[in-house]
Amino acid sequence: MKIAIASDHGGNNLRREIVQLLVELGVEYVDFGPDSNESVDYPDFATPVANGVASGNFDRGILICGTGIGMSIAANKVKGIRCALVHDVFSAKATRQHNDSNILAMGERVIGPGLAREIVATWLNTTFEGGRHERRIGKLMDLED
Repeated sequence: MKIAIASDHGGNNLRREIVQLLVELGVEYVDFGPDSNESVDYPDFATPVANGVASGNFDRGILICGTGIGMSIAANKVKGIRCALVHDVFSAKATRQHNDSNILAMGERVIGPGLAREIVATWLNTTFEGGRHERRIGKLMDLED
């Protein structure tokens, strides 16, 4: 599995924590930054991650900002992306099982690093159930046309 990850200035600390988790888990990743804590615009960092996932260059993506809201909105503007804003383990599992989410968004100002690590590990290790959910995903994809 290859992961694209990015944040804005409001998610830098949590992004670094999640990168460390990816290293511990042996997951291949590319970190799109940013490299400093200076204020940046979240669409500038969400877009390359979303485009990379949509194009198939990455299997999934992780985006982090202060709340996760801006990043998730920006990512979901890209065709083929199903970005889920998640702040609990149950939702992380459900969004993979039922929605086949391909990008996870989280907010550094909403959750702490311990919970974020648990969310990411759950999200990475949960598979899409298919079945009746495939029909629903198909309907979502039809909305993009």
